[in-house]
Amino acid sequence: MYETWEKLEESIQNCQKCKLCKTRQNIVFGVGNKNAKIMFIGEGPGADEDRQGEPFVGRAGKLMDMAFDMVGIKREEVYIANIVKCRPPANRDPEEDEATACINYLRNQVMLVKPEIIVLLGRIALQNILGKEYGITASRGKWVEKKGIQYMPTWHPAALLRDESKKVEFIKDLMLVKEKE
Repeated sequence: MYETWEKLEESIQNCQKCKLCKTRQNIVFGVGNKNAKIMFIGEGPGADEDRQGEPFVGRAGKLMDMAFDMVGIKREEVYIANIVKCRPPANRDPEEDEATACINYLRNQVMLVKPEIIVLLGRIALQNILGKEYGITASRGKWVEKKGIQYMPTWHPAALLRDESKKVEFIKDLMLVKEKE
């Protein structure tokens, strides 16, 4: 484990553990308050994120920012990261070997941030953090406590772009997070 943010980021910059390193423009390390009470974890960077090197800056990120505004969550007060730090080609789901290669970087980020609440954005984040037995449809909106951290599984913002009916549930889940803060 890396004891400083600088060493962790340097390690990720030099990472060659999986094939995603061959097609990335930038690593997408994570962003936000490094002492946040709330951490958000997505699946992996998209094209906009790969270009800018920052998570959730594309259409899904803008939708998430609007939801944050609606419930009173300030983006600069939370920490946002992903399961994988490099963009999967064509925005496909990260493959199991890619997630496995990257998961210790994320665990290190969690260790450094020490959040009380982690919001798991979508199936990939949910299953890589809490286990394959969890399904996002059945789990979303329900608190799960593990090792002293409260987890809130919810829809990935990209799912809201495909199915607008999920927006109400996403907002409700974020309201639960805000209430527990």
